[in-house]
Amino acid sequence: MADTIFGKILDGRIPCHKVYEDERVLAFLDINPLSTGHTLVIPKEPAETLDQLSDDSAAALGRVLPRICRAVIAATGVKEYNVLENNGPGAHQAIDHVHFHIIPKPNRTEGLGISWPQRAFDHQAGAELATKIRAAI
Repeated sequence: MADTIFGKILDGRIPCHKVYEDERVLAFLDINPLSTGHTLVIPKEPAETLDQLSDDSAAALGRVLPRICRAVIAATGVKEYNVLENNGPGAHQAIDHVHFHIIPKPNRTEGLGISWPQRAFDHQAGAELATKIRAAI
């Protein structure tokens, strides 16, 4: 993980435009932004996907994400935004280190563009799946 771009940023081998840092979290501007203010928020703990992250690092991210969102809104004046986190290459994760994107959405053409292909919900299958998920927690 130290050889990912985020590992190199964390250990100072690659510079970044830092916007926030504490003992568990670093946030900085994305160098390939989808819009002005596009910010990345990463844990300092090396973990490829969110499910591999410790509870302490996950809690630290949860505490600072709203604060950083408010700061991006204040700095850009853009009140609408997406918070995105991908897990695994099949889910469009490009860097093997947990990272959240805060992406301002100033208009229809800038920011994150997504498709949301909804499908019908099977209530019986949903009840069975919910039972399995509860048991796994």
